[in-house]
Amino acid sequence: MGLRIGDTAPDFEADSTQGRLRFHDWAGDCWAVLFSHPKDFTPVCTTELGYMAKIKPEFDQRNVKIIGLSADPVTDHARWAADIEETQGHAPNYPVIGDADSNVSKLYGMLPADTSGDPKARTPADNQTVRNVFVIGPDKKLKLILVYPMTTGRNFDEVLRVIDSLQLTARHRVSTPVNWKQGEDVIIAGSVSNDEARQIFGSWKEPKPYIRIVPQPG
Repeated sequence: MGLRIGDTAPDFEADSTQGRLRFHDWAGDCWAVLFSHPKDFTPVCTTELGYMAKIKPEFDQRNVKIIGLSADPVTDHARWAADIEETQGHAPNYPVIGDADSNVSKLYGMLPADTSGDPKARTPADNQTVRNVFVIGPDKKLKLILVYPMTTGRNFDEVLRVIDSLQLTARHRVSTPVNWKQGEDVIIAGSVSNDEARQIFGSWKEPKPYIRIVPQPG
């Protein structure tokens, strides 16, 4: 069975562009985003890695570490980084894992467990399912799993939006409605009784008894 939200993110040891690391130790007490790529020198991934480097300060402000992964050796990543900087204006300023043995991809259910062979002989299409975004909390639990096709660039602004929601709802007993953005109204969590809600929030707008709207706390 594949990984699901709430599962513990598998730990692993791997080589990266910033040296060998053990994932859980590297993440420490921070949130983490692991985003994967089927091959070096692929066009859509080139744009993604550059954009993540550009907006890394946004993740830093949220106490989120970011780490990439490509199903090729680390030795190829340096040449790719030069292309990324040339074409996107920013080289990766975060570690990028070399997953030539497919160990991490298999641990995270992105490739079948029996995947083997020379990574150089595998095409991007062979690895097309290595296109995931995993958001992992400080408790090492999976909070978000997104899977994208090779032809569609990922929306990392949306990942930031979801992280804002995840961090807010982890601190307060609320949920966020459709298209919510930082600073907008939120919904009192269904697990909070009206008596509790009065103590915590005072009053609220109630278009229906199960929809209790309050300003964003904090």
